[in-house]
Amino acid sequence: MRVPLSLIALLAALTSPAPASAAGGPAWEACVGLTSSPDQRIKACSTVIETKSESGPRLAGAYCNRGHGLTEKRELDAALSDLDEAVRLDPGYACAYNNRGRVHSFKRDYDRAIADYDLAIKLDPSLALAYSNRGESRFNKGDLNGAFADFDAAIKRDPKYAMAYANRALVYYRKHDIAHAIADYTTRIKLAPDLLGYIDRGNVYRDSEQLDRAAADYGEAIRVAPTDARGWRNRGMIRLYQGDSKGGLSDYDKALQYDPSDVFSWSNRGQAKLRLGDKQGAIADFRKALELKPGLPTAQEQLRKLGVL
Repeated sequence: MRVPLSLIALLAALTSPAPASAAGGPAWEACVGLTSSPDQRIKACSTVIETKSESGPRLAGAYCNRGHGLTEKRELDAALSDLDEAVRLDPGYACAYNNRGRVHSFKRDYDRAIADYDLAIKLDPSLALAYSNRGESRFNKGDLNGAFADFDAAIKRDPKYAMAYANRALVYYRKHDIAHAIADYTTRIKLAPDLLGYIDRGNVYRDSEQLDRAAADYGEAIRVAPTDARGWRNRGMIRLYQGDSKGGLSDYDKALQYDPSDVFSWSNRGQAKLRLGDKQGAIADFRKALELKPGLPTAQEQLRKLGVL
């Protein structure tokens, strides 16, 4: 019944380049606008680039922001090409190095990512995003102390940067400092009370055997995102731990409604059905789990015990 801690989130810098004399038109505004979707950003920035309506730092900004949109769509080679061009056009543009670092990070080239974040920080020591992103790369290299220092630096530069608290909390968790991990997740929730905030803190409560608090956080995750399976399946697991098989079954019903591909929800719902005396329902769920993940030990073991494998 595993539910891993969520991965550290990466945030992109979308700082607009220094304004030129021209005001820019709708394509420019959509290219640099913080609310544009990746597809909108790519389309708008492509228009700016292809029509040659901007030059100098603003053209670098168009390449940088199109690179961001491409990164979000995981078109990493195209993104890297755009960000290389942004750096060429404006070598003093910190945002371009930060966004290029993200591409290297997604490619798991953490050394190059860190080198780009170093440059972004050198050019703009106030850029909290670059510290947090560098911390993520250091974390992925196993450098917990370096990651902690970067997340701490990001928070000092932007005390309202919610994800930096989440990232620092994960380092505390890996260092088995549960109290500080919970404190940072609590601050993160106060700043941004969303699904992942409650899931992350709930996971720490779960792993430190504070099951009632874990269930409460997963309940909050359900409240803020009722159609996301993660809150339901995490609370379902806690209910099974606490012996509430009916409650667990109900939560796993919901989890599978919203994510029918989750093998562990099928297996865990089979456990709930077995405890409630529904042998045939349990067999069907364990078989579905094996269909999705052949060789799943828990499902195989239960089917053997039930004499049908």
